[in-house]
Amino acid sequence: MMDSQSEQILKYLQAGNALTPLEALRKFNCLRLGARIYDLRQLGYQINSRLITDEHTKKTLCHL
Repeated sequence: MMDSQSEQILKYLQAGNALTPLEALRKFNCLRLGARIYDLRQLGYQINSRLITDEHTKKTLCHL
């Protein structure tokens, strides 16, 4: 069983959206996106992560 935060993140990703930790905080009040992604993977969902590099920082982007 998933908590509502994980469900919201899953629905967001299933809709074809990508998500950064900062966006997860803003949209879902989620401080630990990595933990929620881990939980979803443990439930059998395949979630891909890729490193996006901009000129100043590296951001991790998650998508289904």
